[in-house]
This record gives sequence, C-alpha cells and structure tokens, in this order.
Amino acid sequence: MSPDVSDLLKKALALPPEARAALADCLLESLDDTVDEGVEKEWNKEIALRISELDSGKVKPIPWAEARRQISDILNGR
Repeated sequence: MSPDVSDLLKKALALPPEARAALADCLLESLDDTVDEGVEKEWNKEIALRISELDSGKVKPIPWAEARRQISDILNGR
C-alpha cells in the first residue's frame, strides 16, 4: 500500500461510523460499473417488503449490539 493510500485509510478510519459506512458504500458503488435491472427491481421489492413489515409491527428491530451477539453465537455454535 502506498504512503498516500495509507494516509487516506488512516484518515478514513478516524471518521465517525456513519461517515465510514457512507464512504465504503461510495467506494463499493464505484467498482460496480454494470447494473442488472432485474436484480435492482427484486432488491427494491425486498426493501419495500421489509419496510412494510417494520411499519406494520410484524417484525421488531433489535439494537446492533444484540444482533452482533446473536450472529457471534451462531458462528460460534452456541
């Protein structure tokens, strides 16, 4: 990794979590130069379904710390 890239990474890692997530999203988006319209349509349907389930109360969100704990438990066979 070049010194310029290392410096940029160091600055990026110092950003608040929301800013790092937005930056990561932009960087990943810049790598994808093709859009599969069928996939985009299906993702939009899935997103709308999940929002509807949240809005209706059918599903309840949980805090990230709890979700991370549950994921860790699953991965560690607990």
